[in-house]
Amino acid sequence: MPDPSENLPPKAARILAAAGELLLARGSKGVTIADVARKGHIGKGTVYLYWKTKEDLLLDLLCRDFLALADEVISAVAANHELIRPSRLCPNLLHVAAAHPYVLAVRSNDAELLGVLTDDARSATLLDALGPDAMVRRILPIWRTYDLARTDWSVADQALAVDSLFSGFMMVTGGCCARQVEDPDRVFAAAFTALLGPERAAPAQVKAAAAEAVRALGEQSAVVRGLLSQPAANTA
Repeated sequence: MPDPSENLPPKAARILAAAGELLLARGSKGVTIADVARKGHIGKGTVYLYWKTKEDLLLDLLCRDFLALADEVISAVAANHELIRPSRLCPNLLHVAAAHPYVLAVRSNDAELLGVLTDDARSATLLDALGPDAMVRRILPIWRTYDLARTDWSVADQALAVDSLFSGFMMVTGGCCARQVEDPDRVFAAAFTALLGPERAAPAQVKAAAAEAVRALGEQSAVVRGLLSQPAANTA
């Protein structure tokens, strides 16, 4: 997983990294600002220069993990347009999401890890903007437009089916059933092709679909960046 404290002033980065280690080890209820300060080897007051509350600090961790997930997907699709195909993007996204613990925690409503953030409206915004399921739902109309998905279903019906299939695979990825299959990705790809139909797009359509998906996910990333606290560089 990319470092969630990247591109921050040094002290803010240390605070965020320390908070991340404590959150994964103890859960939200076991983390205090004093704990974070001690682990980051800074004064407690310094933490409050960057984040007003513990919840704001932990929310930044969540936001940055969602942004890191989106950045990985955007970079991969921009570098290889063929990855936008449902049979390739969906299995890839399953694997990428598995490496983002805060994304998975928000998605599963993990109250032990997240504490009061499970009921925070900002967590719901994260899921709706850049949750792995939300990414697939947002890209579905693009697939339909560029002959990468069948269009004989209504968008709403198709979105429900795709969401159910993707969510189911997220539950079994790495589980015993997946381990019994030599190539789970082949099964994942075949299942999405069976649901969405053959990918008839010409190369130019694939390229256009990839570009549109990159733009769409970039717009959703901007929504999540709007939730971040903005540490003042001159306090570093």
